Amino acid sequence: MRDPQRYEISALGLSGTEYTVEQTGTDKNFRPEYEVRDVTGETIFRCTHEMYEGNDTFPFVDTDGTELFTVEATGNWDIAGDYLLTDGQTGEDLVVLDNDVSLLQDTWRIRDAEDESILATINSRGALYTLARKLLPAGQWIGHSFEIADPEGSSVGTVESGFAVFDRYEVTIRDRSSVPVGPIVAATVVIDAIQEN
Repeated sequence: MRDPQRYEISALGLSGTEYTVEQTGTDKNFRPEYEVRDVTGETIFRCTHEMYEGNDTFPFVDTDGTELFTVEATGNWDIAGDYLLTDGQTGEDLVVLDNDVSLLQDTWRIRDAEDESILATINSRGALYTLARKLLPAGQWIGHSFEIADPEGSSVGTVESGFAVFDRYEVTIRDRSSVPVGPIVAATVVIDAIQEN
């Protein structure tokens, strides 16, 4: 098994196992804004989902506005495509997030940016909830529930949200020795933003 630390974002240094990812509103251009906090409530980073000429971009910044890393779609209107996470300090492409489009289940994979080996997967739990979120008039307010799995498919954590106008997720990783924590927390922001659009 690969060392998950190899894929951690250099400026973050995340050491915990619980994080809150919250959509805090929208900016003046109606783009969703997100904030990530640790278990003490301290803000770790922020992000605004940006789109330029149909290309999804997620610049993640610290509380001073310094760029930490970016996640960017590798193609236009890439709802079911690849999203590349690049470390803002080293310029290194760390991981790729990719998504399988399905009406019954959302499956996101976190892969090595070079050889595409799977580092973790994030799967939605419950086809009825997934259908309700996609088909009901107020479905976007129904909470999400995801299972985080390591490369061997063993469950190592969860991503949970409740019923709310703005999504708020509790990310819990039970075994941080087998998956890259930073990319999983970043992926939670990307997943919510892509599903909202």
